[in-house]
Amino acid sequence: MDSLYRLNLGLGSLPLLSEAETRSISAENTAGEKGGGAKAMPDHSNPASMLGPGWKVRPCITLEPNSTTTLADIAGPGIIQHIWITVDPKAYRATVLRIYWDEEPTPSIEVPLGDFFCNGHGLRYNVNSLPMAVNPVGGFNSYWPMPFRRRARVTIQNEHWEQIQGFFYQITYALTEIPEGIAHFHAQWRRSMTTREYPEHVILDGVQGRGHYVGTFLAWTQLSNGWWGEGEIKFYLDGDTEYPTICGTGTEDYFGGAWCFDGQTYSTPFLGYPLYRKEAGEVPRHGLYRWHIFDPIRFKKNLKTTIQALGWWPGVKFQPLTDDIASVGYWYQQEPHATFPELPPLHGRWSR
Repeated sequence: MDSLYRLNLGLGSLPLLSEAETRSISAENTAGEKGGGAKAMPDHSNPASMLGPGWKVRPCITLEPNSTTTLADIAGPGIIQHIWITVDPKAYRATVLRIYWDEEPTPSIEVPLGDFFCNGHGLRYNVNSLPMAVNPVGGFNSYWPMPFRRRARVTIQNEHWEQIQGFFYQITYALTEIPEGIAHFHAQWRRSMTTREYPEHVILDGVQGRGHYVGTFLAWTQLSNGWWGEGEIKFYLDGDTEYPTICGTGTEDYFGGAWCFDGQTYSTPFLGYPLYRKEAGEVPRHGLYRWHIFDPIRFKKNLKTTIQALGWWPGVKFQPLTDDIASVGYWYQQEPHATFPELPPLHGRWSR
């Protein structure tokens, strides 16, 4: 229990002293070194040229076209406690956030930047939840605890055809012992077009190992009129085949709402429907999240998660929908993890 307290996982541990060392990486201290911040020297064109070093000299970076930038490369053991990022919305689907744990060759987190922080469709909107917050105007925050034992590597890939200037970031972490039994954080993005013949979107499949599922984000593009959220979410656990162990009762029900949301949006600590956008000349778009913090879905061998796309035919019959659904599944598991499906290229992620 003492080792768990060192991770500072809740308010109850705040009064407890710890041997952990707090560090933070940003454009002003790219290695997170002790006493290593604010050392950049301004030139004559810099806003701090009249002030000298120690002021606001290098608060952000530029992402070059078709490039991958390492934001953090941290020797462990430790735990990432907070990630803050802000950038122009054109980067939300054009850049990909990847995080690698403990020298693994493939990432445990591989998600377009905006979708990781619950800003789907390449759109900017506010989110007011416990582990994720998006504040005015476009301030991305993640408080998911991300422990690692030997190494944490965070990269951002820019697949846009232009420079992305003004990429601001801060990654705060603690160097501390990591107890046995701690799992690693994972997040995976998928996108599909459901069909009349099989109106189901796969959120996760092929997850192998022991762990627990902790969250869902959906960026749902509605391609037909009427109600779109009658479908059920399903969790297939530990060898389930045709039938799932956990089955929801409707899309709005899973995200904590009811009765088609009645056109209202909301954003709460554990679940929300922060985006409903229907403007002239556009198809309707929706953004929804659900965090399984007090109700994690535990699996011992494998996990598959799906959601259906259903509306209504006249005569009170379910209508299979052809909708464009993108998702992020969030979970913790013991490494190694199974390799993710190949991420679609930029044109396969584009939504504008």
